[in-house]
Amino acid sequence: MSALQRQPHFAVALDTPEYTPDAPGPFDAAHYTRLARLAERGTLDFVTLGDTFARPGPDALAVLARVAPHTAHIGLVPTVTTTHTEPFHVATAVQTLDWVSRGRAGWRAEVSRTPAEAALFGRRPAAPADALWREATDVADVAGRLWDSWEDDAEIRDAATGRFIDRGKLHYVDFRGTSSTGEPFSVRGPSIVPRPPQGRPVIVVDATEDAARETAAARADIALVRAEDPDTATAARAELRARAEELGRDPDRLRVLASLPVELPAPGDAAGLAELLTDWHGTEAADGFHLRPADPVRDLARLVDGTVPVLRRRGLLRRSYQGTTLRDHLGLARPASRYATGKAS
Repeated sequence: MSALQRQPHFAVALDTPEYTPDAPGPFDAAHYTRLARLAERGTLDFVTLGDTFARPGPDALAVLARVAPHTAHIGLVPTVTTTHTEPFHVATAVQTLDWVSRGRAGWRAEVSRTPAEAALFGRRPAAPADALWREATDVADVAGRLWDSWEDDAEIRDAATGRFIDRGKLHYVDFRGTSSTGEPFSVRGPSIVPRPPQGRPVIVVDATEDAARETAAARADIALVRAEDPDTATAARAELRARAEELGRDPDRLRVLASLPVELPAPGDAAGLAELLTDWHGTEAADGFHLRPADPVRDLARLVDGTVPVLRRRGLLRRSYQGTTLRDHLGLARPASRYATGKAS
């Protein structure tokens, strides 16, 4: 099904582009809860929250774990870097967010590039972008294996016999990858967290830069592309889908969203944004849109109250959520555990 035949997907960034420690709400989880609930009222697919070692700020995954109990439908996608962090910890943290949110978690994989960030850890120097993203590809690979390492029915919870799990349904992961400095790393499992409600949380990669595109094509469920015009977005989508197919993936399981800056200083701008999104969708430039407000408090309110009603009238946005998980919102099937499938075959 083409993008023209299918309703586009919509997501919004909650982070303030110009971050300052004394800005309203940067350390207040209630601030992000209000924004996420507003985006949920607009029936958007998911929200993203950025994170980086380069500046002070709250931990994006922890913030969205705090937001999760106060929302019911919208997907929650924090940035978690794969550089200078342990792959096992990344996988289990995202896995836990999927449980806390009851199947609404995603993970926006990112890399850490600068010498200043590397100095915070003191373990290894900064590396070139290509090497960082090769490492990220391996981390995403082993995360999926850890998420699969418990079969869906591995938990028994039989108080009478004292059996909590069926050990035959836990699978050993012995993964070997390559770090950004070229040194090997290993990850062993199974995970310490049961299989997530979604089977595997949704992986998001910003594929704007060439260095990240291989990771997106190989491992992402959603690729974000910053584009200034539909032609650029169309070309990027075609490239990503073709590469995903070359890597043995079904390209229809990869959603490519155009990531667009949004500034709505005047109320009438909301209707203009609806026109823009309608035009882009008509060209099949993308499977949807990731909107980056200049001022999340102001712009998100105008987006929900002004842009969303126009999109709904045009049949481009749902009026209510039909499913309960982020995969449901995105039209992505829940994957079976690779180990259970292999066992059955």
